[in-house]
Amino acid sequence: MSEVRSVGLANALQGLPYQVAEVEINQRIAPDYQTLRAENPQRFGVPDVTLTLTAQRGVEVIMLGEIERPGLYPLDVPRVTAALLAAGGARSTADLREIRIQRRLPNNRLIEKTVDLYTPVRDGSPLPEERLEDGDVVIISRLDPAQSQDYDVNLVTRSTFAQPDILVRVFNYPGGVVGGRRVPNGSTFVDALVGDAVRGGDGLGLPLNQANLGSVALIRFDPEQGKPVVTKLDAKDAIYGDPTQNPPLRDNDVIVVGRNFINRITFAIDTVTRPFQDILSFILFFDGIFTGDFFD
Repeated sequence: MSEVRSVGLANALQGLPYQVAEVEINQRIAPDYQTLRAENPQRFGVPDVTLTLTAQRGVEVIMLGEIERPGLYPLDVPRVTAALLAAGGARSTADLREIRIQRRLPNNRLIEKTVDLYTPVRDGSPLPEERLEDGDVVIISRLDPAQSQDYDVNLVTRSTFAQPDILVRVFNYPGGVVGGRRVPNGSTFVDALVGDAVRGGDGLGLPLNQANLGSVALIRFDPEQGKPVVTKLDAKDAIYGDPTQNPPLRDNDVIVVGRNFINRITFAIDTVTRPFQDILSFILFFDGIFTGDFFD
């Protein structure tokens, strides 16, 4: 009785597309089939192996950079989009034009490929089908302010690739400190004030009948300038439809209500003894206001 020998394909097929694996298997078993055909041509024909992919093997990848929750993630669907969602979505500081995939090959050589998710979102074109492999490192690059002219941050924040919600800190001296509130990503100033029925947000919890809506300040850390930027807003005009008074919100924005309170906080920012080095020092400054004696 004739048998086809083991061709040892377990390692040879690893990482190959299944179409390429079909060719590899047929080439490996062809010599054995030639011998068998010589012995019994009626029983053994030309080998023709067809592979069918019934399920994709899960992988584990490391997510780093401008995402909500960096870390190690198991993925049933080994795609960049699935990894991005598993890690909580991209931050507003992310540049989805430059998602870097680093992969260590069996010979220990490190290769890197860049994937662009922004252009398909902007143009409505198909997403890239780059398949991730076990052990890949996916790095979401930070948006360079010098390269942001053609990058619509507002479009990204409204997409499914962005973190689902953002943290906004609110100081309303006449009505008491509201504190930090999470609102849906992509919310505008008015969405946060009155709630966003479309995205399901409840708003910032400001008592609109008591708050001084004519005197509101939006404070945001500008990484390019390396300092907080204060923008004065009229919430009444924003609610009545003035787009110049209704900017989109970003993660870690601060909203201050009341003219006197705005003056106190901006004075504190201008006279702080240690400059703001980054967004973390900006956050710690306002967290200190919450826990300190600023309101005494």
